[in-house]
Amino acid sequence: MPGSAKTVSDKRPPIRLLVVEDSPSVREFLLYLFASDQDLQVIATAGNGEEALEAVRSRKPDVITMDLHMPRMDGYTATRAIMENYPTPIVVVTGSSAPEDISTTLSALEAGALVVMKRPMGIGHPDHAATARELIQTVKLMSEIKVVKRWAKQKTPVIPAFDAGQAEPPPVAPAARKHFRLVAIGSSTGGPLVLQRILSHLPRNFPLPIIIVQHIAQGFAEGFVQWLAESSGFAVSLAADGIVMMPSHAYVVPSGVQASVDAYARITLKKDAAENGHCPSVSALFRSVANAYGAYAVGILLTGMGKDGAAELGLMRGRGALTIAQDKESSVVHGMPGEAIALGAATHVLEPDRIVSVLTGLTKPS
Repeated sequence: MPGSAKTVSDKRPPIRLLVVEDSPSVREFLLYLFASDQDLQVIATAGNGEEALEAVRSRKPDVITMDLHMPRMDGYTATRAIMENYPTPIVVVTGSSAPEDISTTLSALEAGALVVMKRPMGIGHPDHAATARELIQTVKLMSEIKVVKRWAKQKTPVIPAFDAGQAEPPPVAPAARKHFRLVAIGSSTGGPLVLQRILSHLPRNFPLPIIIVQHIAQGFAEGFVQWLAESSGFAVSLAADGIVMMPSHAYVVPSGVQASVDAYARITLKKDAAENGHCPSVSALFRSVANAYGAYAVGILLTGMGKDGAAELGLMRGRGALTIAQDKESSVVHGMPGEAIALGAATHVLEPDRIVSVLTGLTKPS
């Protein structure tokens, strides 16, 4: 029938996926998961980095899932080689949540991987369906990222030299600079590297505390904090219930809790329902910041899927806060900041280097 022919011809071709994993059993498990989605087609598998590099060269996949601990050539080295020679979106999939392993795994982001995911739970586990769905959705979304433009010009996405004073920040009334008391940041897919970039270029005596919600897999937060502190050189720690935030420190909210702050810079963490599908949620944090700090806060919404924190960034702006959304060009996924921009929630739309310029400029004497 003509109608049927049109439907077939209009259907998008499947996403071509390369699965890199040295364990045969884990490889079969991933193949089983990806076979459940008709939009994905596994075109090849590889058991080590050398095989992965050859498969990318010869098969030209749309996206890659990458193991890191492999013989002959590990995943970190393979990721660097792929991004330097055949730039392709890479999703790192790891089975370990030990802090020392996660810190090493997150270094793959510096080699050009887009995101790090925890391997889905096994069949029969209560979280199997949710974790499998998250990996599949992430792989599909990452396949659309144009990494050629983003990574091809440099070996790592971190700019080695940056002078925040070179870029003129957007105008902020000098009289208001001394009044800011807190920086709150929300971040998701693609965010770890942007956070590293921002913190690494802030002065070590930055006079405000910073609190961060980064969407990350359960069990990854501690390792993420370790990696972020080591790679940025900034003082970063895991937020704890009841602590008072200090200047020149960044606090990352742990997984599985919602965070709020009060006017005395005290953090409250409590078990609560997910908001916008996330726990911790940027929305929950930003709402408390708007209520406790009003015009004395800076809110920043970075790259990420969905809309978590977008409306609440608008609430912060309505209370007089300085609000910033990451621009589209520098975002891996422009969902969260894009939603904030569409809502008119951002007073400024900036790339990471300009965000550093603004933060540095806010705290200079008038």
